[in-house]
Amino acid sequence: MTRSLLCTIPVNWRRASLKVTALLMMGGLSACSHKASTVQVDSELRQAVAQKIMIDIRYFCESAPAPEEPCEQGVTQLPEELAKVVSDTGLGGIILFAENIQSKSQIVRLNHELQQAGLSSNAGHPLFISVDQEGGRVVRTPPEMATTLSGNMAIGATYARHGTEFATQTGILLGKEVKAMGFNINHAPDVDVNVNPDNPVINVRAFGEDANTVAKLGLAQMNGLQSEGVLATLKHFPGHGDTSVDSHTGLPRVEHDRDTIEQVDLKPFAHAIEQGSPAMVMTAHIQYPQLDDSTLTTKDGSEVIRPATLSRAILTDLLREKMGFKGLIATDAMDMAGISHFFEPTQAVIETFKAGADLALMPVKIRHPGELHKVETLIDAVVNAVHRGELDRQEVLASAKRIVQTKQQYQLAEQARQPLSVKVAQAEAVLASAKHRQTEQALADAAITQVRNQNNALPLPDSAHQIHLIMPDKAKCVALSQHLQTYSNNAVTCTSLRSYNATDAIRAIRLADSVVMANISPRQSAVERGGMDNLTQTRLQALNYNDQQKILPELIQIAKDKGKPVTFISLRAPYDIERIADQADAVLASFAYNVYFKQDQQGRLLAMSPIFDALARTLLGQLEPQGQLPVTLGNH
Repeated sequence: MTRSLLCTIPVNWRRASLKVTALLMMGGLSACSHKASTVQVDSELRQAVAQKIMIDIRYFCESAPAPEEPCEQGVTQLPEELAKVVSDTGLGGIILFAENIQSKSQIVRLNHELQQAGLSSNAGHPLFISVDQEGGRVVRTPPEMATTLSGNMAIGATYARHGTEFATQTGILLGKEVKAMGFNINHAPDVDVNVNPDNPVINVRAFGEDANTVAKLGLAQMNGLQSEGVLATLKHFPGHGDTSVDSHTGLPRVEHDRDTIEQVDLKPFAHAIEQGSPAMVMTAHIQYPQLDDSTLTTKDGSEVIRPATLSRAILTDLLREKMGFKGLIATDAMDMAGISHFFEPTQAVIETFKAGADLALMPVKIRHPGELHKVETLIDAVVNAVHRGELDRQEVLASAKRIVQTKQQYQLAEQARQPLSVKVAQAEAVLASAKHRQTEQALADAAITQVRNQNNALPLPDSAHQIHLIMPDKAKCVALSQHLQTYSNNAVTCTSLRSYNATDAIRAIRLADSVVMANISPRQSAVERGGMDNLTQTRLQALNYNDQQKILPELIQIAKDKGKPVTFISLRAPYDIERIADQADAVLASFAYNVYFKQDQQGRLLAMSPIFDALARTLLGQLEPQGQLPVTLGNH
């Protein structure tokens, strides 16, 4: 009976691996020594698999919501149930989103609590805690809390005059700020080469269309981030720059020939690997038939070409072996349609691990207590895949060892164990510091690009006492109006295209001495709003956006017919200039439109925006536009 009892002890092996080892060392277990040793190996394997999983905790509700009503309770304090998932499984990491971040002390505390849960697991490893903080349109922090920056295409516009200066500065700044919040991975820089003007998801997130320039700027920003002890992430391998489909909503295919792939798509990744030491590369959910034309069976039984995320030819044969990448390979979010619409979650995770990925990002969602089992269930499935020979045990263990060694290299445990009070004080000192705000303004100033200036439309003449603005929405109206009035005595009126009235707009154009119009294109993608959970909100913009694109050229022509000089501002990707602003006298590009508001002592709302500050001074002739377009526009 005693021997039988001892042989059953390892059934609860998740908490008993040390107990099993002790019993084996004591002897007397010859009849069940084989079973115990197998359990011990499985314990090692489970810990390895757990290290390879990163989940999001964006939302969590105390009970399951009603059908068709998704949980939208943002996690800003760590629920005990989620802490237990982390500590019980020995999970490898967590990714956070805007819904998780409210204030400096709050996010520091949340990340601190997450790390304590990780350290309390059997494995005792600290967590990877990551965030998408690229700058520009992909930022997860409130703009008043941290430095926002203008983003990669703005940096690309500064390259001709400033070289890699702003890429390095922004890398260091982002590294300091995300580390101060308790993050140790930043999913940046984006080194996609945006050669497709219709790219719905990359566009302004890229440094530009020239692969050599993107390579230099990507390496500089990566080095800046990693100099601050933060893992940088080169993305999206092997390249997302020539797609017209967003992998959040579909499965794009790149039909480049092998030479183009090597000279364009792969160039920034190869340059960083050759000249630096990138900590992480993120995969793309994209088909590259010239790299791998093998197929997989989808959940509906059809055959599709393997996306890069699930391709051993791309992740192992190309990235690891041919290109010599030594760091960690992380997937893009596994809940994106490029994967989830075609494959079951467990199948996708097994396939990406088989392909050579170290980390599966967001493979399962935990939104209420009824879903807490999902991480354990996934681990079970991956362990079973190893047992039946579908996954190679030694590859899984080697991958986990690579993860743990990287955590040690970046001293994540030492950071995690710092007192909370020290961490909060550091965040208060670093986030949105005066020095960082100066860098933010300097980049905005240096990026402003003058694409055209006919008939001496710029700077606005002294006789332009009445300026009428036509802006995408009310916030942009207030931002540019206030900044123009800060630097001049001009009267400024504004039409918001979100509350457009044709009669009022035409009357205001007739009364104006000069007209300034602005546009944001393309409309926001899912990644900017934070992934798949906000797709409904993204789609609701479509009508307003499409209407605006039709109205603006008509208003430009109306103003010209009335003899009014017209300046057009592209506030995002400058490809809209050809489509909208052919008749405008002057054209500027800013590549960003960040703005937030705060109250002054009199209770008035003040627009805070380095971009609109720079644009106002440029319009008034107080700032010389220095930038150069990092992408090609027809005759410009």
